[in-house]
Amino acid sequence: MLKSHELLGFMSPALAADILSFTFESDRPAYRATMAAVAQAKNVRPIFLERQPRDARHATMISALAKPTLDAAAAALLRAWLVKKHESMLTDFMNALGIKNEKGVVEDLPGAMDDAKLKPAVETLLGKYPHETVSVYLNAFNDLNGAGWPNLKTLLENDPRLQLGNHA
Repeated sequence: MLKSHELLGFMSPALAADILSFTFESDRPAYRATMAAVAQAKNVRPIFLERQPRDARHATMISALAKPTLDAAAAALLRAWLVKKHESMLTDFMNALGIKNEKGVVEDLPGAMDDAKLKPAVETLLGKYPHETVSVYLNAFNDLNGAGWPNLKTLLENDPRLQLGNHA
């Protein structure tokens, strides 16, 4: 399973830039917290990053967030982006699995998921959303939620549509 910092490191630069741009535009507290974590890791003040042109700042932030020391910040950023921008994808997946949810967010996940439900649910997402976004979500879901479903891990490792770095 890929950790959050690895997801940010392996995804396309365009998707990584989209995540930061979306967060900048729609969730300032999450963006500022991410920028503060990057600034601390780089031993600079946040104002140093703020004064950089946004493209340069985002490149610096993604580079830093792809390191293991900033996994918690990367996880928070991905979680906020997924819940706020991709609520419909999260909801579609939970509904396809038959898991009670509120806007894609779940209180308790089952310890395992039957292939008969999981595979069609993944196919639904792949048919409706960009494959790279689906891959990021499913990797984050299995890691961040502590789901750890072995059959989802196998799908993520073996289905070429779910491989990060294969998307233009």
